[in-house]
Amino acid sequence: MKIESNRLTRGFLPYIFKTRLSDGMESGDDSVLRSRSALPKMPTISDLDGMGGEGSNGEIHSNGKMEVERLISKKLQLKRKAEHLKSDLMRQFDSQVLEFMDSLIEESASLEPAPVPAVFSPPLSDKERSKLRHLQGSSQGQGKQFVVRRSLLDELFEVNHIRTIYHMFIALLILFILSTLVVDFIDEGRLVLDFDLLVYVFGQFPLVVITWICMFLSVLVVPYSLFHTWASHYHESSHGTLWSLLLGSLFLLYQGLGLGFLPTFVVVKNSFPPASCFIIILEQVRLMMKAHSYIRENVPKVLALAKDKSSSSPVSPLIPQLSHYIYFLFAPTLIYRDKYPRNPIIRWSYVASKLLQVLGCLFYAYYVFVRLCIPQFRSISQQLFDLRAMVLCVFNSILPGVLVLFLAFFAFLHCWLNAFAEMLRFADRMFYKDWWNSTSFANYYRTWNVVVHDWLYYYVYCDFLWMSKKRFRAAGMLLVFTMSAVVHEYILAICFGFFYPVLFCLFMCFGMMFNFILHDRRKGPIWNVIMWTALFLGQGVIICLYSQEWYAQRYCPLQEPSFLELLKPRSWSCHLQTNPAVDS
Repeated sequence: MKIESNRLTRGFLPYIFKTRLSDGMESGDDSVLRSRSALPKMPTISDLDGMGGEGSNGEIHSNGKMEVERLISKKLQLKRKAEHLKSDLMRQFDSQVLEFMDSLIEESASLEPAPVPAVFSPPLSDKERSKLRHLQGSSQGQGKQFVVRRSLLDELFEVNHIRTIYHMFIALLILFILSTLVVDFIDEGRLVLDFDLLVYVFGQFPLVVITWICMFLSVLVVPYSLFHTWASHYHESSHGTLWSLLLGSLFLLYQGLGLGFLPTFVVVKNSFPPASCFIIILEQVRLMMKAHSYIRENVPKVLALAKDKSSSSPVSPLIPQLSHYIYFLFAPTLIYRDKYPRNPIIRWSYVASKLLQVLGCLFYAYYVFVRLCIPQFRSISQQLFDLRAMVLCVFNSILPGVLVLFLAFFAFLHCWLNAFAEMLRFADRMFYKDWWNSTSFANYYRTWNVVVHDWLYYYVYCDFLWMSKKRFRAAGMLLVFTMSAVVHEYILAICFGFFYPVLFCLFMCFGMMFNFILHDRRKGPIWNVIMWTALFLGQGVIICLYSQEWYAQRYCPLQEPSFLELLKPRSWSCHLQTNPAVDS
């Protein structure tokens, strides 16, 4: 056992020290000293000799049985210490290798970007290429760097232990289906395989498709045409500022009226069901963010060329081709670049598997609502609203809330985005990070949805700091939280058909509070447990309150309500009224 421990020490510790030493020489900090001090203490010879207890001082026992028992006890103690040493070494080795690889990827991306096939690149002269690199570096050098990397779950699912958790969720779906069939067979006397809920929530789908096509075509034509017109005539115009204000106002008017008001009016006017509403409203928000990113990334390049009085380079190379813009509208990112790292081939089997998993998550959510939500809230909607019913409702809603959270994450952030990334050969698949390991809500907000976080960070937080000259960082963070809370509440209000600012209050009150209390300096397993507990409880509150209000809006319609009555939650007074629909 001593030989094995020494071999383990000689094998692992030099590699860790070598890795951290090279990392510390690159970064110029004292991380090597910290990593050495953080390593677990190696057992010394005196420690191993002292494991035998009081009788290990060379005392020779005449009883052979006593000597064998002492030897076995010493070996067991040595084995336990070696196992602890092994776990500590592996945990330290894993964390430091991951840290080293992350820093290596970031440094390689910033120093030497990966070569990208010039699929859409027009032929440029050497002078134009150098000028374009200079202008792009001024506007994008400090922005997000796209590199070739896989999604985290794709890597984790290659491990049998992690893939078993995926199999457990599939087994739970099978049990949901079987329980629904058995209950329907007992109640109805036949196997009922209807999906009335799915048919309802995806109602008016042809109108949804037509609305989406109109939205997409408008985003394809208007922002590109406005930027092309402005960039082409900005240098020639003697009133560049007025020209910029005019076309900028037209772009803002389009964002507010063409993309903001008209799709919402179509949804409300035609009373789209929830899932159809979510498709239109989420696409509305996504296209508005993409249009903003396209303008925000390209305008500084034209302005930088205008400031360079000595330059005679044409502005046409700075105007992205239409093919660039079309690719960006479909790409699974909200940060515009003229080029992205691309994979060489498309794995159509991978695309098919991800789309099938999205379909499976859709049916999974259907059975969660049918088996866990609808029976519960139908009965609750007929009871008086009191504290006891509220507490029971919240805790009974935790399980379906957590399942819906996992399904939404897996279906959209992993399967849907990876399917489109594969079809477009988009190589940067970091749509999320290991948010489940977060020990702080600050880290959870950064890692849960990297796609949206990047847009908020670069175009809201960083731009606010640039305008305020980095003097109001807390105000910038408050602005990000407020914008995120308002957009989330807007989506839910339009899709559910009522205003009930539960999510807004959770974002602005508890979200802000936890962001400062559970900050990045909180480490250790206990903080991860606290984060998960708060997340589970928040999901239960959201499912409970919104489901109660959904049923109250349908069971207790108001006759000619006033504006204040529309703002007041219906579930607070619904149970005091009588309605034939409740009894039915």
